[in-house]
Amino acid sequence: MVLLVTGTSLNGIGFEASRAIAKYASLVVITGYNEERLQLSKDAIVKAVPAANIRTLMLNLSSLAAVRKAAAEVNAYAEPIHVLINNAAATAGVYALSVDNIEAQMAAGHIGPFLFTQLLMPKMLTGSASSETPRVLFLTSTMHSVTPVLALDDLDAEEFLRGHGGPKGSDPASTLLDRYGQVKAANVMTAKELARRGAGKVLAYAVHPGTIWTNAFAGGFREEMKRLGLIGDDGNASKEYPDWKTIGQGAATTVVGAFDPRLSEYSGAYLADCAVAEDQVAPHCADETRAAKLWKMTEDAVGQAFNL
Repeated sequence: MVLLVTGTSLNGIGFEASRAIAKYASLVVITGYNEERLQLSKDAIVKAVPAANIRTLMLNLSSLAAVRKAAAEVNAYAEPIHVLINNAAATAGVYALSVDNIEAQMAAGHIGPFLFTQLLMPKMLTGSASSETPRVLFLTSTMHSVTPVLALDDLDAEEFLRGHGGPKGSDPASTLLDRYGQVKAANVMTAKELARRGAGKVLAYAVHPGTIWTNAFAGGFREEMKRLGLIGDDGNASKEYPDWKTIGQGAATTVVGAFDPRLSEYSGAYLADCAVAEDQVAPHCADETRAAKLWKMTEDAVGQAFNL
């Protein structure tokens, strides 16, 4: 099998999942936007798994032009892509806009992955053997259910793309954490809508790895996480919070989503703790009408329809 994993920096969930998968896959494509860090990840995986076949791909999900360039490179591969793992995300500590004038977290966490998936889908659908239905995973978080609902019914394009911070200001950490949750809600809805539209031609899952102290968490939302008791005054993960997982434990659910044949009956499912966990999905993320509207708004944002 050939798998592509986005966001594979050292000591992250994507890296750990790639390292585990490399033992069994014929090829693992790892991506990142920093060439030096990407090479470090490749070197570390090959050191751990000498027989691993690892290929690097430069991918900046916050730029639509960069996404299109990377997708064109993948589409030129001789090998098929059987599994796409949309692991990368942005945890912005300050309000910022991408080169496309989209709020940074929404750009890298939802808009970019949506376009990347869309551009690779024809290759995935035509390149997989009949016995290997392609899979797409979207990494999400329990934060999808505890932050303000992304009110799509009355949301205009400006607010959807750029959030509440506005181009002149910087949001407080709580608002940025809310935005993170909204992006993660978009990931859940996108997985469900892709599964619905794919109608068995492609399997899609939303994957919650658990609460994990990664580089992304350490770099964003520090003050808000202190307020919630997730980290201490020293800036490190709080030992008073009992639900922390190791990176390896979190990556395990990604590996299950990529390989477990039993999941073929549950396309569109939310996965947590290596199992289907639909009871953890917020009601607004299980709403098909809302998911369809999100899909259309995202198509408008990237400037092309995503048809299967």
